[in-house]
Parts: sequence; C-alpha cells; structure tokens
Amino acid sequence: MEENVVAVIGPQSSGIGHVISHVANELHVPLLSFAATDPALAALEYPYFLRTTISDYFQMNAVASIVDYYQWKRVTAIYVDDDYGRGGVSALGDALATKRAIISYKAAIPPNSNADVISDVLVRANMMESRVMVVHVNPDTGKRIFSAANKLQMVASGYVWIVTDWLAAVLDSSASRDLKDMSHIQGLIVLRQHTPESDAKNKFISKWNTMARNRSVTSGLNSYGFYAYDSVWTVARAIDQFLDSGQQINFSTDPRLHDSNGNTLRLSTLKIFDGGEQMLQQLLLTNFTGVTGPVQFGSDRNLVRPAYDILNVGGSGSRLIGYWSNHSGLSIAAPEILYQKPPNTSAQQLYNVLWPGDSTTMPRGWVFRNNGQALRVGVPNKASFKDLVSSRGPGNVTGYCIDVFNTAIKLLPYPVPVQFVTIGDGTKNPSYIGIVSMVAANTLDAAVGDFAIVRNGTAISEYTQPYVEAGLVIVAPVKQTPPSAWAFLKPFTLEMWCVTGALFILVGVVVWLLEHRINEDFRGSPRRQVITIIWFSFSTMFTAHRENILSALGRFVLIIWLFVVLIINSSYTASLTSILTVQQLDTGITGLDSLIASSLPIGYQNGKFTKKYLIQELNIPESRLVALNTIQEYADALNRGPNYGGVAVIVDEKPYIDIFLSYYCNFRIVGQQFTREGWGFAFQRDSPLAADMSTAILQLSESGQLQRIHDEWFTRRGCASDDESQVGATRLGVGSFSGLFLMCALICIFALVVFFIRICWQYNQYSSSEAAREPSAADADAIQRRPSGCSFKELLQFVDKKEEEIRRKMKRRSSDKDNQAAGSSGALSVTSAY
Repeated sequence: MEENVVAVIGPQSSGIGHVISHVANELHVPLLSFAATDPALAALEYPYFLRTTISDYFQMNAVASIVDYYQWKRVTAIYVDDDYGRGGVSALGDALATKRAIISYKAAIPPNSNADVISDVLVRANMMESRVMVVHVNPDTGKRIFSAANKLQMVASGYVWIVTDWLAAVLDSSASRDLKDMSHIQGLIVLRQHTPESDAKNKFISKWNTMARNRSVTSGLNSYGFYAYDSVWTVARAIDQFLDSGQQINFSTDPRLHDSNGNTLRLSTLKIFDGGEQMLQQLLLTNFTGVTGPVQFGSDRNLVRPAYDILNVGGSGSRLIGYWSNHSGLSIAAPEILYQKPPNTSAQQLYNVLWPGDSTTMPRGWVFRNNGQALRVGVPNKASFKDLVSSRGPGNVTGYCIDVFNTAIKLLPYPVPVQFVTIGDGTKNPSYIGIVSMVAANTLDAAVGDFAIVRNGTAISEYTQPYVEAGLVIVAPVKQTPPSAWAFLKPFTLEMWCVTGALFILVGVVVWLLEHRINEDFRGSPRRQVITIIWFSFSTMFTAHRENILSALGRFVLIIWLFVVLIINSSYTASLTSILTVQQLDTGITGLDSLIASSLPIGYQNGKFTKKYLIQELNIPESRLVALNTIQEYADALNRGPNYGGVAVIVDEKPYIDIFLSYYCNFRIVGQQFTREGWGFAFQRDSPLAADMSTAILQLSESGQLQRIHDEWFTRRGCASDDESQVGATRLGVGSFSGLFLMCALICIFALVVFFIRICWQYNQYSSSEAAREPSAADADAIQRRPSGCSFKELLQFVDKKEEEIRRKMKRRSSDKDNQAAGSSGALSVTSAY
C-alpha cells in the first residue's frame, strides 16, 4: 500500500479481509476479494470492499435448503473460531430459522488446533442429539477434523456430514487423491461454487493445464481460481473505463497519517487515491461474461445469479447430485437453464445420495443425546382426576396419561431415559400453559399429562399426535320433579286446546253443509246429523272416516284439514316427548347459546385453558367464572346452585366430565360438544421426539393397545341402569299418564252407567208389556211354575238380545194389546144389543 495503487485484488481469507478493508476505506482504494466469503464483510461497514466471489450468505442458504429437503430440524455446526467461521455460522442460523430448523449445538474449533483439541470438540458434539454435522472450516483444520471423526467412528451409518466449499476446493486442487484420505470422507455432501460450462472456461482450463505441465505445477484448478481470473479482468476493465472517461490518476497525502516516535509502520508513505470513488463506481458497473459466467454486481454489491453444485463423495471422487440457486432452490437442472424461466421453489429435487457407511437409506438425522442427561418430563401434580395423572412422590407418577407415554416411548427405536418432574403442590391445579412455557424455555424437555392441544401451546411448543379426543362440554344438574298426572295436557295451552276443538267442529259443519244435499250419510234426523258432524270431524284425527265424501269442494276441504291434523298431531307428539324428558334440566340452560345469553355463574377447572377460552372466544365476563379444583368441588358447586353460592353449570373437557359423571349420576351433559381438540404430549419446538412419539401413538392406536390402556383405567361401574336418579333415556311411569287413564276410566264408567240405566228401563218396559198380555194356557202353566220376582238369568238373557229384536217384540205386544182391547169392546156391544 506504500505504492501508488488504484485497486487491490485479495486477500485470500476473510480474517485478513477485515483488517485490510479498514486501510482501503481510509485510502479510498477499492479492494476486490475472490476468496473472502464472510457475510460480515458488507458494503455498509466497508464501502470500498467488493466481493468477486459468492458470499457465504448464499452458501448457508443452500445448506439450509438441503437440511429442509430431508426434513431435518436440528444440526450441529462445526466451525473454526475466527471471522470466517463465526460469520458463516451466524448466516447459517438465520437461514435455518427460515426453514424452521435450528443449530442445536455449536462446536467451535480454535484456529491451528491440533488433533487432540479437535477430538475433544468432536466428542462433545457427538454427545448431542443431532447427527447432521455442518462443517465450515479452513482446509488445514478440515483434514484433521475428518481424520479424528473417522477414528471416533463418526463417519458411519446414521451420520450426515454437509461440508462447505472448502473441501471441494481441496479435492479439485489435488492432482492425485490419496485413497486413504478419501476413505475418511465417504458419503459426505459437499458444496462447490457453480461455474457454467462455456468455451471461455474450457479455453482457460486448457491454458492452465499447458502452463502446469510446462512449469511442473502439481495443484489443480478450483472454482476460486476461476473467480480470481475474472477479478483481474474486472479491475482491468474498470481501469480502462476510468481512463476513457477522462479521469486522472492522482494521489494526495493525509496529514493524519504520520509516524509516531519509534513507529516503524511508515504511515507517512500512504497516500489517498483521489479518484477512488469514481473507480469504485466503474467497478460496480461491471457487466461481462467471464469464465465463471455473468460478472455483474447487484444492488447489494454481490454477484448476480449465485449458485452451487451439490456433490456426493464416493469412491475415489465425487458425483453431482444436484444444484442450488437463489432463483429456484434445489434442482437437478443447471441454474443457467432455470434462470431463463420464472422462479419456482416448490419443486425441490436431488438425486439419490450414498450416505456414510455405504448406506442408501436416508439417516434420521438425530438420536437421543448420550451425554448422561435424562429427558426432563414435566407432569402436573393435580388436586383431582387422579386416574389421569397423579404423583406419589418425587419421580413416582402414575395414571392413564403416564401409561400411554411410557408405552409409546418403549416403541421408539432408541432408548430414552426419562426423569419425571412434578409441577404443583397437589392441593391446587398448576397452570398448564405455564408448564408448556417451561418446555419452551428449555427448563423442561417435555410435558406429559392431560395437556389439551390449543393454539397458545402450539405457538411455543411441538405437540404429538392426540391420544385422546377431547372438547368442551356443558354439564348441568337435573331437577328431580314428581310425575304429573296431567302431563298430556301440557303440550298445548288452554287457548290452543279451545281453538283446536273449535276447528274440529267448524270443519265438521262445513263438510256437512257441502254434503248434506247429495250424500245420504249426512242426512237423517236432526239428532243423527249432529252426531255425524261431531263423529266425522273428530274421527279424522285418529282413523279413516266411514262416511264417503261425494262433492269436490268437500274433498278439497277434507284434504287441507287432514294436512292440518297431521301437523297438529306431530307437534303434540314432539312437544309431549320434550316435556317428559327435557323438563328435568334444573337451570334452563340447554346448550351453548343459552349459556352465553344467561348471567348465571359458570364453573371451570382451575389451571386449564377453559377460562381463557370462555373470556376471549365467547366474551363471557370473568365475574361469572368460578374456579374449581376437585370432583367434590364440582358436585358441591352444582348441588348448591347459583342461589346458594354455587354454579349453574360447569364447562370442562369431555374426558373430565365422563369421569365426573361416573361418580355423580344426578347431573348430565347438555347441548353438544362445542370445541374439537385432543390431548397430546408437548415437546420443544421442532423436537424430533415429537414426530417419533406421534408415530408410536399411531402404532398404539392401530394395534388396539391404546384402547386397552384406557379400559384398564376407566372400567369402574358407573350409575346403575335401574337407578331412579339415572340421567339417560327417561323411563315413563304410570304416574305420568294417571290423569289420562282416569279420564278414560270415568268415561267408560259413565257410558256403562247410562247403558245399564237404559237397559233397566227397557227391561222394565219389556216386563210390563209381557205382564199386560193375556196369557195362554201354556203360559199360565209356565207362570205358575216360575217363581215370583225378576230372575238375574232372565236379565242377562235380556241384555244378550238385540235391541232391535226387543223393540220389535215390544211393538208387537203393544199392537196385540190394542187389538185385544178393540175386540173386547166389540163383544160388549153385541151383548148389549141382545
């Protein structure tokens, strides 16, 4: 820099680039680097720094795309602890975050570390759960890393190694590859800066090979060599444009740059390039096609069209399995082809990979950590519902939820030591969202119990597949009312009964008027016609009428009336059914709508999400809500009711209510379940355990073992089927219809009384007519033999006779009597004449 320079090409490392960039800024000399890839070397801090290669920002986005393509969520970053390594890992963390993945462990290696230090770092990394290793180091450190990893058997089946472009540069630069060194890196995925095939590139390679043979150069040409070649042409073109524009190359001194006493830096020899700003602008306007493809800078001063080759090391070399570009992500088509099409990042594709250990099966990417720490599982120590989860001391927990968790975790293909941590004192339910927050804060690794999968929880943690279906329901007390003898009258009001009866009479009169003149069924004596009207109208309610309707108007009226009768009959049946069953509810709350509309107090389980749901989603005032902890508190609050310091209903998840109703039978669920969720186990965000446990829960469900666990815990006998307090299908007794039966009995008795009075009157008339008739000789003998008085047998015989026959005999006897009277008077007249 003591010379009068207008541009600097270099340096070849990011660390030196940070130092030299400060000097370049002060002297206004553009600094072009074809190897400093640290994203921290940005234009905002270093305005005269210009990167003529691809920034590690894009390389780390390519790594994140590979991790996301194989659906890995956690990686271990192994990097050299300098500006180059730290900058790259920082960019990797940001790129993974966009894919919902994280760096679970950072293994920093000090620069120039020996094999022992590197081995110690790898051992600590191997204790972590992630088996996806991203290596971002310099070539010297990288070789020692894989030598140590091979000794630790870390380049084996189940491991994933993703290596940044330093290894591709090493492999491309090696004229002859040592098979021993290659055996250490089998199955690795390696990134390399993509340079499209072109005639210019092929000519340059040919010239390089000729030069290498003539000068006995053993190293090959890598992608950084191509970018170095284009960097020289970039500067040359910029200087040419600078001079063609009439600019002069002048330098000036800075009085601030002087040597202190004893200072050997010779700062006074440094001069400022007066045309530095103009030279920088000419560089930024660069636009030509070099051996690396288009050489052009974007608005962020990075090369346009960044792309990488994705290689898979195998045997004595490597094979191309795909590309990554900032335009279309992962693909098996060359980036220069895809850049001619619209961006499409939905169809990501790579060729098959040969993984470490010569495996063709994609590694799971993680194992349970073997650092001696057990899985910290938080369990709520509740005051009630002990069948679900309960604590009997430190680490000693039981319950249905615990059994499901333990059974599922045994199905995992790897051992997972578990340490249960109880949360709560057992006298009051702990906050469930608070326990899930502890999982999110890494205080716990998981939360096991009756945890509902709700929106607030999923925002901070990862839930498994639900193992129990749940949802909020309403439970209310049942009013034990004695059966009403006149319940059958309640479906209609008095007004409705009167209107209905009047309509029956009206329709009968209308039909009689329409049919009277043409239909013999509607003619006769006035008494008969009145009976016909009443009988016809009321019989339409129960059975087909016997009278034929002849007129068209009569039939039309009858059709309409039969439809009305059908509606009235159906409505009466439905209303009576409702009265005999639904009337048992004590509070008048029959579902969610009536719950919201009322102002009655509502009970909920303390610690659960129910309170927040009722307030935020249903807009129920908090003043109406009453926190409850135990099953006994549930029953006591419902029995007291809202008038005596209790609650009208309780809103809770259905599994809790099912357990509650198995103990107390004088309550029932009203309305429908109005939320749909389930219970699951909570893990930290993007935890691989969550996915594996979900698979295990599905296996339990498909095998029927999940149902067997449920039956083992919830087989207690509930309310007896013959218990009078049972709230199931309502059983109707005689008392519910005693009024109806009494009415029918009274009508029957009345009809019988009238009938027997009439029979007695007819028998008396019949006997009188028979006594008045003059008996014959045979009759006289019979009368003499018959005892005096009325015989019961004769009465029964009289009742058994047809009424028409009785009337006919009485009529005949009456006429005989008249004839006898007429004959007697004639005989008397003749005698008088004589």
